[in-house]
Amino acid sequence: MATLSQWVAGSRPRTLPNSIVPVAVGTGVAIGYDHFVWWRALLALFVSLLLQIGVNYANDYSDGIRGTDEVRVGPMRLVGSKVAPPKQVLAAAFGCFALAAVAGLVLAIVTSWWLILIGAVAIAAAWFYTGGSRPYGYRALGELSVFVFFGLVSVVGTAYVQLESLPWAAWVAAVPVGLLSCSMLVVNNLRDIPTDTASGKRTLAVLLGDGRTRLLYTGCDVAAFLSVVIVAFSRPWAILALASALLAIAPNARVLRGAKGRELIAVLGETGRLQIIFGALFTLGLAL
Repeated sequence: MATLSQWVAGSRPRTLPNSIVPVAVGTGVAIGYDHFVWWRALLALFVSLLLQIGVNYANDYSDGIRGTDEVRVGPMRLVGSKVAPPKQVLAAAFGCFALAAVAGLVLAIVTSWWLILIGAVAIAAAWFYTGGSRPYGYRALGELSVFVFFGLVSVVGTAYVQLESLPWAAWVAAVPVGLLSCSMLVVNNLRDIPTDTASGKRTLAVLLGDGRTRLLYTGCDVAAFLSVVIVAFSRPWAILALASALLAIAPNARVLRGAKGRELIAVLGETGRLQIIFGALFTLGLAL
């Protein structure tokens, strides 16, 4: 049976900024409109974190039973490394999805019932990323899904449950957040190009190849900061987020210089730190 530390490692904590930052930014939008509702923001964070952890366990299970995780350079996988039975990992994934659904249902009750549909689609997307007979994560659609669900849906949804409206500021603010979330997946898939190619997993990185995937990583970061400049025309304090660009220098330099394997694990951590600092500064700027 896996230990607690192994379950924590299997949840892939370095990816959690993907779920924390969008909720923070959506809350920043709500504060900017003088309508911060703390308990709804916390519930939105609870939903986002559980969906992220759930999809990580679901990926662990689905990739593990397919055998695509037997040779890995990245973080430990519970099923692939045989430290936990597949059924336990599957139960953990669906347990997270169920708890997220309960929290989401509370938010739907106090705001709008259409959130139930959005939540159902989000859970389905989390499962079918690598689950089912035709996982879309194996068909180069992972980055699009991340942009939609950890950018647009998370930011706009968090703002909505507090404001009960869909202001344009939330939609615009979601763009750089989604792009930075994409950069996290891009560097993860860049690291896994050799093993994904061998196992038949056709991620966007596999289709683009090593060189163009490295340019895509940098392109996501550059586009995110350019988006902030656009947001700042109407929310001037949002420009504070540009200070985090200093944290983008090291990981982009590593990627463009050809970092591979375990070197890219360090880039993954640096990308997560960039997301967190960017998110904090962007949230502050939107709230002022």
